[in-house]
Amino acid sequence: MEITWLGHASFLIEDSKGRKILTDPYDNSIGYKIFEGKADVVTISHHHFDHDYIKNIKGNPEILDKVGLFYACDIPIEGIPSYHDHSKGTKRGENIIFVLEIDGYKICHLGDLGHELSVEDINKIGDIDVLLIPIGGIYTIDAKEASIVSNAINSHIIIPMHYKVPSLSFDLNKIEDFIETMENTERLNSSTLKIEGKLKDRNKVKILEPQNAI
Repeated sequence: MEITWLGHASFLIEDSKGRKILTDPYDNSIGYKIFEGKADVVTISHHHFDHDYIKNIKGNPEILDKVGLFYACDIPIEGIPSYHDHSKGTKRGENIIFVLEIDGYKICHLGDLGHELSVEDINKIGDIDVLLIPIGGIYTIDAKEASIVSNAINSHIIIPMHYKVPSLSFDLNKIEDFIETMENTERLNSSTLKIEGKLKDRNKVKILEPQNAI
């Protein structure tokens, strides 16, 4: 399985059968090149312009933007309810956490999570291999909250997302804030992480480069 960070909260995940899952595609206003490739499944955590732009995607993908259990292209995917803020959605609305089972690994994309998770939430998410977590604050949880959520989920690999990079057209906090809160971090100097074999470490932070930064 390969996970490529396109930028912001958008990843392209390709499994061993060549199936492609795209998360939270953004429009062309935020400072990244938009995704114009093929996808089989698209997950959308919430309907904001920087998370739900599907116009240029090729391949007639199945769009998942609801809470529930799905088998999209025979891939088990669960949408779990959460909120985009600390006030149960009264400020920025609802958010969907997606848990996907791909090539025997469980991937959790937290979308624009805006609050710490309850014990019930953590139990619902379950044992995770790869956690895709927002860390940039302002519109989501910040670095400190993200470290609390990361430690609670206790995944093997953590990939931070939704933070400030030079090309991003609006302010978010930088990756350095999150690095300071975590013990085991590694910059990969690549936009793609290949995952194979048994994962042993816990809370290993892998920092990717955004592929579509302008």
